[in-house]
Amino acid sequence: MDRSQFAGKAGSYDNGMLSRTGRSRPAGERAWHRTRTNAPQAQWERSWQLSCIQCSYRRQRFNLTLPPRENGMQAQRLPRIAAWSAIAAAFGRLGLTSFGGPIAHLGYFRDEFVVRRRWLTDTSYAELVALCQFLPGPASSQVGFAIGLQRGGVIGGFIAWALFTLPSALMLLAFAYGAATLTEGWAHAALHGLKLVAVAVVAQAVWGMARTLCPDLFRAVLAVVAALLVAALPGVAGHLGAIVLGASAGLWGCRQLPLPADPGAALQSPLGRRAGLLLLLLFFLLLLGLPLVAERWSPAGLFDVFYRAGALVFGGGHVLLPLLEPSVVGRGWLSEDQFLAGYGAAQAIPGPLFTFAAYVGALVTPGPSGVAGAAIALLAVSLPGLLLVLGVLPFWAVLRRRRTARAAMAGANAAVVGILAAALCDPVWTSAVHSLADLAIVLVAFLLLVVWRQPPWRVVLLTVLAAMSLTWLG
Repeated sequence: MDRSQFAGKAGSYDNGMLSRTGRSRPAGERAWHRTRTNAPQAQWERSWQLSCIQCSYRRQRFNLTLPPRENGMQAQRLPRIAAWSAIAAAFGRLGLTSFGGPIAHLGYFRDEFVVRRRWLTDTSYAELVALCQFLPGPASSQVGFAIGLQRGGVIGGFIAWALFTLPSALMLLAFAYGAATLTEGWAHAALHGLKLVAVAVVAQAVWGMARTLCPDLFRAVLAVVAALLVAALPGVAGHLGAIVLGASAGLWGCRQLPLPADPGAALQSPLGRRAGLLLLLLFFLLLLGLPLVAERWSPAGLFDVFYRAGALVFGGGHVLLPLLEPSVVGRGWLSEDQFLAGYGAAQAIPGPLFTFAAYVGALVTPGPSGVAGAAIALLAVSLPGLLLVLGVLPFWAVLRRRRTARAAMAGANAAVVGILAAALCDPVWTSAVHSLADLAIVLVAFLLLVVWRQPPWRVVLLTVLAAMSLTWLG
């Protein structure tokens, strides 16, 4: 029935031609009905009839139907479950295929979630990257977690983090169990090759981070001073001192850095500002309170070491090596050869470099070690970065426009370059390069990474084969 027919019916009602059932009235009844048109009851009935006709027309014209009440909750659940399933599928695949380290991971994320799936715009994605580079922690894991937050809330964020992280953590856990059996001949040569890979990879990280984070003379000098401070004051105290010095110097020397041109791409936070403040408070309570707990309860020591390392990492997963080495190797939990072999193996697998913590946690002595130690170490090293993303995201729109915050972070990032350069000299170089042949292998691996842009897994394979060949020929 089209609109003109409904209009005709409305006119018939007006004239008293139709009864409420739609049948034609007798002539006498029509005359009686017209005598009541001025009465209030007749006016109410006429307006009610017109409303019913209009509603019926609209339902048929626009196909408007209401869902049954009992299906309402199911209709609300289905989109969220579908979002979580899509997050799991996307990050599960990325966790198995994302080779190349943090910078490559950011490229994979952009291709997957901006270009292909269109979950984010380029501006929103750039905002997420800026947020996670501003905070300490593993940048690529934090970006993945933040993408999950935007798409599926807090549960979506943890799904993204788990499926991007667990594949590489399980691979390194398997390597940790296999490394205990590598004791003679070619096995020693393979481990030595992994240590040489670590030298090339850390050198590449220092080179790339220096070009990005120390583009001017002030920050280059700041990086050199931080390296000298770490060399003169080894251990956690030297690292903390260098970061504090860098942030303080940045407040004075980096205040003129330009602010972002587009401040406005709004990011959605699943939590309010009050919840964000509570999470930031939890972050600092754990950072300051865990050392006190570890003094009285030794099993908390493992969690404390990895939590503190995750909370103080600026600049990516490569910086985890100099932060963990004094606390793990210095305490005798792990030998230096085991430590560097695991770091080299981490370059050959997909996923974030922070999963190196699972390898270390599986091998530490005294325990907990094995699967329990790997789980504790991985959770502890990842927790600070996740707490910071959840806590800072509600305030990011205001914080990113503060010159003081950006200046302090620029200085801290410059100091991180110095910390990594000091770690490259000792212990990475001193424990791996013992001959001219080792030096030649390291130089070729470095050129493969920096000049010829070869994927890290290929460089790892070639370096291990070269080390094994030298052992066989020698």
